[in-house]
Amino acid sequence: MTNFHTPVADEINGLVRYAIQEDVGSGDVTAQLIHADTQASAELICREHVVICGIPWAQETINQIDRKIKSKWLVVDGDKVEAHSVIARFNGPARSLLTAERTMLNFLQTLSSVATQTEIYVNAIKPHPVKILDTRKTVPGLRHAEKYAVRCGGGYNHRMGLFEAFLIKENHIRSAGSITAAIQQAHQQDANLMVEVEVENLEQLDEAIAAKPDRILLDNFTPDVIRNAVEIIQGRVELEASGNITLDNIVEYAATGVNYISVGLLTKDVQAVDLSLLFK
Repeated sequence: MTNFHTPVADEINGLVRYAIQEDVGSGDVTAQLIHADTQASAELICREHVVICGIPWAQETINQIDRKIKSKWLVVDGDKVEAHSVIARFNGPARSLLTAERTMLNFLQTLSSVATQTEIYVNAIKPHPVKILDTRKTVPGLRHAEKYAVRCGGGYNHRMGLFEAFLIKENHIRSAGSITAAIQQAHQQDANLMVEVEVENLEQLDEAIAAKPDRILLDNFTPDVIRNAVEIIQGRVELEASGNITLDNIVEYAATGVNYISVGLLTKDVQAVDLSLLFK
């Protein structure tokens, strides 16, 4: 079992607090049908093979709803579990468990989906020495959580946000005047940040190489053209492939020799994994 660095506690607390307010509002009227003294035991069951992720958010949901609920987690984030596995057990006030259920599951189902999807992509490209990256195509408010889930699934994070690195794209190039001008301005503005530039053809690639960025993003290149780019670069600059890369074609892209493949689908197209909280 592997432990992964999670976002800071204050961020988790704030996100969970907002999610609970969004769901519970002035009170869980249906839970009030249950007598306040009623106690319950429940199991959290995973109904498919997944990479678990989101326990810190799920546990914080429990904590904020009612600290009388006792939790026993049988897994940690990053663990792979098989279908029909019990991943946690809870004991405490029935009302509180019922109120916490959906918010807790929302975090676990979403983040486990991202981690599981990432693992599928990572496994697909073995044994090629290329790293799978996420993008900024995340659910608003879940940026840190989803990128953490990518790491749990064996992937790597691209920049966390606009503040963390230069990524010069088509509209930046047009506004700056040229690839060369944009890269030079980036180096002058902050020499400590990574500078990456997006190119759309081999002519732009030649200009980008001469301007000396840290990484070049090959946008919507075919695998054959990427192989040409790899031969031209000869290891002088890191190369990242992106654009319409799916499980159907990722092996072909991985075999080209690029250093990174970025996949927006990891965090953009999330299909919740099947988890159920069942009272005993």
